[in-house]
Amino acid sequence: MARWSVTSSIAAIVAICPIALTGPASAQDAPRDAPGQFDFYVLSLSWSPSFCADAAERHAGRAAQAQCGARPYAFVVHGLWPQYEKGFPQDCQVPAPRIDRRLVSSMLDLMPAPHLIFNEWDKHGTCSGLSPQAYFDTVRKARAAVTIPSQYRDLAQPLNVTPDAVADAFVKANPGLTPNGLAVECSRKRLSEVRLCLSKRLEFRDCPDIARRSCRSDRLVMPPLRGG
Repeated sequence: MARWSVTSSIAAIVAICPIALTGPASAQDAPRDAPGQFDFYVLSLSWSPSFCADAAERHAGRAAQAQCGARPYAFVVHGLWPQYEKGFPQDCQVPAPRIDRRLVSSMLDLMPAPHLIFNEWDKHGTCSGLSPQAYFDTVRKARAAVTIPSQYRDLAQPLNVTPDAVADAFVKANPGLTPNGLAVECSRKRLSEVRLCLSKRLEFRDCPDIARRSCRSDRLVMPPLRGG
């Protein structure tokens, strides 16, 4: 009676049961950093007064002038980032396709610094699989999908908060958003960003890997808007 080798036995099992060795398809199965191959977006909203306070302490100078001038910015868009369920793609086209300066100018109400817009396109927008116009249109739609809690819209005095309180305020202001679908970030005891997870259709969705990275500080400060 012929005897099979171990290799022949494994090959026979694979031929009979190929499905057993494959899992559900996801963006993780595609080549790493392939444009358009991702699972969801993270919309990062930066608290501009904290950015400007940090920049002043670092003597950032010209790098912060565009955002930290006379206009009283509150939450601004840091970026819209394609994400895998774990990890994220970046710099998916090198060199990145250039973006028209008229498009850059049209985004300054949401992203108040040209260098930020160029950087976000190069690092993250190129991974969306969209053209520059379509990507920044998506950024605008994503921002419009989020309601900023009323207590943070026109802050005139420094506000002491906790990360949980900020998360709760966003959850209450945005039906469909859960505590497992956002993260609150901090820097130097200040609230720096709120990151919200959105599907490719720009609907709120849970993202445990993002949510668990929230700031662990007991108390944070939200500096007031400039002029406040």
